[in-house]
Amino acid sequence: MRKFFTVVVVLPLLVLFVIFAVANRHFVTVSFDPFNATDPALAVSVPLFALIIAVAILGVIAGGCATWIGQRRWRRAARRHQADAEAARAQVVQLSAAARENQGSAQSLVPAAPARLFAPYGRDKQGAAL
Repeated sequence: MRKFFTVVVVLPLLVLFVIFAVANRHFVTVSFDPFNATDPALAVSVPLFALIIAVAILGVIAGGCATWIGQRRWRRAARRHQADAEAARAQVVQLSAAARENQGSAQSLVPAAPARLFAPYGRDKQGAAL
């Protein structure tokens, strides 16, 4: 499936990327001085395709950060639910251990049957304690 994805999606995108880079290889000047357009204090000359790709990468990073910040509430709720689940698991372990300890003492509450009676003493037909 990965090879199919590579051939169908990634390979055509790579071809488009190379075509875009060859078609836009001339240099442009990027100025970071808004007050002096003729002689900027801080300017960089880069190929147009590199500028567009760099801006796209920065946009993806900014979008990812915005999404991550926006999902803060859901991550906090997931951590809280995880802690509640762990506390519930620990409580189940404690209660099951206490039930196992009490199980042995509950069996001693049934009186022992006298040896000379035909039916078990203190029990019904199915053998449950009365």
